[in-house]
Amino acid sequence: MGKYFENSSIFLFAWDQVAQAFWNRYPNPHSSHVLSEDTIHREIRGNELYTRKLLIKTNRMPKWGAHFVKTKNVAILEESYVNPVDKVITTYTRNLGYTRVMSIVEKVTYRPSPTFPDQTIAERKAWITSEIYGFRRAIEGFGAKRFRKNCSQAVSGFNYVLQNYKGIYSYC
Repeated sequence: MGKYFENSSIFLFAWDQVAQAFWNRYPNPHSSHVLSEDTIHREIRGNELYTRKLLIKTNRMPKWGAHFVKTKNVAILEESYVNPVDKVITTYTRNLGYTRVMSIVEKVTYRPSPTFPDQTIAERKAWITSEIYGFRRAIEGFGAKRFRKNCSQAVSGFNYVLQNYKGIYSYC
């Protein structure tokens, strides 16, 4: 069954700015848990740029988690689709390790605000599941709570990148 989480964030930047800064999200002061980021595949698919990245992340483990997981680092696969024609970025992220203990699949869609074209809306959805008999509900609840907390950190980190990005565009 699992837990489902959904929220949205508004970035006070146009989609073109978000699309440029998207590739420079790490490092930032709010992402010290991201140890590495490697692009492992990239290709054009129709109107979209498809990219597959491997990230290595760490997260503080609760004491009870040490019984199920022996290391604090986990590999994360991120697949992104950037469609500059429709002005949509969609990312799918999932952990590759410890999926029996807890699996998190996240989908984020960035698109221009229909009301304010100089703003970008990020819609985030996540599915959290565990296969640990007897602890499933507790692990999924912990995962959902931790994910919710990490979302605010991710938004803060991306806002930091957007405010400090030295790419093509400039700020007024």
